[in-house]
Amino acid sequence: MAPSHRTLAGEITKGLLVENPVARLILGICSSLAVTNTVINGLAMGLAVIFVTVASSALVSMVRKVVPGGVRIATYIVIISGFVTLADLFLRAFFPDISKTLGPYVPLIVVNCIIMARAEVFAAKYPVVPSIADAIGMGAGYTWVLLAIGAVREILGSGTILGYTVLSEKVFTPWTVMVLPPGAFLTLGFLIGLINYVTMRRARKTR
Repeated sequence: MAPSHRTLAGEITKGLLVENPVARLILGICSSLAVTNTVINGLAMGLAVIFVTVASSALVSMVRKVVPGGVRIATYIVIISGFVTLADLFLRAFFPDISKTLGPYVPLIVVNCIIMARAEVFAAKYPVVPSIADAIGMGAGYTWVLLAIGAVREILGSGTILGYTVLSEKVFTPWTVMVLPPGAFLTLGFLIGLINYVTMRRARKTR
């Protein structure tokens, strides 16, 4: 049966802020930092993770009662790797430039802690529909964080957004550090701090 303390809408929205996999649970950090020098890269990675998370959670939920406990992790890895392969081949076929830019990080989705965690913690215990809702929420939470980091880094580091100039070099000198690894760490740190601040403010108001 579905979790009694949440509706399906609650399962989706929890991943956006309260249990955000990147900003609150600190999962999937490597890809969050590595591919977010532009918005389009973050979007492509986020959509790939949403697809893999939703598809693998649905299948894990379907087979949860027939998979022996001793091989469940191996089974999850096989399921996840199958959907990761599909996502990787799709990007290579239809978006080769993005696939080349993302490099090994799409295949490495198979070891993304977010996906494995949702399979083990949620999909292996609940029916398909709640599992899909949970996966959508976690995937969406991961994606919006990547988009936010990518937007900040692209604007401040290149003066562009989605390739379009928004800050002319006549009025703004791009901060090269923002498109480098330190810029990713700084942006993520400020974002986590902001989310924690907002969460604490909401908690205080609730009390």
